[in-house]
Amino acid sequence: MSNNKEFAFFPGCVLSQAAKESKMSLEAIAPILGITLHEIPGWSCCGASQAQCVDPIASLVANARNIALGEKMGMPILTTCSTCMLTLTKAKNTLDKGAKDRINTFLAEGNMKYEGNTEITSLLWVLYQNLDTLKAKVVNPLSNLKVALFYGCHSLRPERELTKESSTNPKSFEAVVEALGATIVPFEKRLDCCGFHASYPAGKSVRKMSSQIVGNADSNGADVVVTPCPLCQMQLDIYQERYQDENNSNIRKPIIHLSQLVGLALGLSNKELGLDLNIQDATRLVG
Repeated sequence: MSNNKEFAFFPGCVLSQAAKESKMSLEAIAPILGITLHEIPGWSCCGASQAQCVDPIASLVANARNIALGEKMGMPILTTCSTCMLTLTKAKNTLDKGAKDRINTFLAEGNMKYEGNTEITSLLWVLYQNLDTLKAKVVNPLSNLKVALFYGCHSLRPERELTKESSTNPKSFEAVVEALGATIVPFEKRLDCCGFHASYPAGKSVRKMSSQIVGNADSNGADVVVTPCPLCQMQLDIYQERYQDENNSNIRKPIIHLSQLVGLALGLSNKELGLDLNIQDATRLVG
């Protein structure tokens, strides 16, 4: 990021609607960090890790098309949704291991072709690879903020697909937040599942899981829970009143996006970062 870094940006469905504050904050921090985002024209839903269970070929074709659209732009593909990252990466791995020719017969009908020459990365990983640049841009060190870091499943697992770091002893998130000057609290639930993808078939269990995550962050003195995954953020933030009431807990905790935390350290306002759009009040985190 020391020089301008350009990416083909895959926002994914959730950043376009339910978690638009994640997109707002990403677009606010990007130019400060020397990142230029070019939204992929014509991208479509990645399938959010469920579509392949219904029709694996259709799901693979859809994601081959998304990647091919990014390839045409001649730059790495970046997403800030962990589920999009996993789904696109799994598709790329499948294509590169022998499915490319077959799937290209489908893409050919739209005059497209998957080549397999483009990297797929995430905001977390780009920040981790450029810690010195990130540190140099911090104007508001978050030294008075106690943070619980919640990775979310699809930021790390399955490790055989993502391969970037250990799924049981990851270090990227901690390194990024330390660069922002924040205090990282012990957090036993940091590698747990928030339950987002099981909310309908196992609602009661998921609400208990979510309550335990927030409770664990609070018991360790966290002011806020931060996650790189917008789906985890939604699960823990939007539904917090419901699951805390159901589990007889009066604990309420702000849940924010990684891009929002970065933006606070870069000196951006609550409005610029969309912190006023979070359900649990996150506008008082930095005075």
